[in-house]
Amino acid sequence: MSRDKLFALIQYPLPHHLISRAVGTLARSRISWLKNLLIKTFIRRFQVDMSQAQEPDPTAYSTFNDFFTRALKAEARPIGDGIVSPADGTLSQAGRTHHGTLIQAKGQAYSITSLLGGDMRRAAPFRQGSFATIYLSPKDYHRVHMPVTGTLKEMIYVPGRIFSVNRATADHVSNLFARNERVVCIFDTEEGPMAMVLVGAMIVAAIETVWAGQVTPLSGDVQTIRFDTPITLTKGEEMGRFKLGSTVVLCFSREIDIRAGDHDIPVAMGERLDRPTEAGETPDATASVADNARGEQQA
Repeated sequence: MSRDKLFALIQYPLPHHLISRAVGTLARSRISWLKNLLIKTFIRRFQVDMSQAQEPDPTAYSTFNDFFTRALKAEARPIGDGIVSPADGTLSQAGRTHHGTLIQAKGQAYSITSLLGGDMRRAAPFRQGSFATIYLSPKDYHRVHMPVTGTLKEMIYVPGRIFSVNRATADHVSNLFARNERVVCIFDTEEGPMAMVLVGAMIVAAIETVWAGQVTPLSGDVQTIRFDTPITLTKGEEMGRFKLGSTVVLCFSREIDIRAGDHDIPVAMGERLDRPTEAGETPDATASVADNARGEQQA
């Protein structure tokens, strides 16, 4: 058995939420020596670049959470043309959504309906669209921004487990992103309907949005909040943040040629994700990681 598979399997019996809440308590601590120790150890362990932070002094943060969700200097992340990455991280999968199916990893597929909380009506616009999955590692900037300008229509909290979302787990835990606790945000945009899914993960103590504050942890069933008063956020504007790392899954209702390749691609928040196309052109099917992976799965 490979080390990656063993790492994935040992997560099943763990008390995910208990572990994450315990870590959350530490991350909120204002005890000076403790929070400074946590921050400095984290910077050293994950080689965090503080030169781009608005506040580069690690000891200036009140809590580990404040450090982890730190703001960057205004010039650190210029906003590009087209559809941009909502976060720093790794573009791990991207491509077409065929008959409501997305690719999680090689040999692993899952449904758009389950990802968005089990409502077929909500999932219907995205069944033949496009998607992109961005994994945020511990060293990354953990605020999430708008890839395009959009008006929020509804927010859905979906309870679940909180497995790790790194590559090893994505390769071996089926339906990972549709299994973990998550916050689904549906927007109307100039690109058509867009879903932004903020996926929780092991030791992620909370997910926040700018309009609702801290959303997770909650308890109970799927909870839906609709917005009669428009909430419009412009491209590049902050929409939420993770308190410890996780994943963002973007879903669009139409085919978009999202750049991808044979390997994980590092991306920065504000960096263009889609390839510009000339008038009359259609997206290049050969450029899609999802199409390639789907072909491997069917072979």
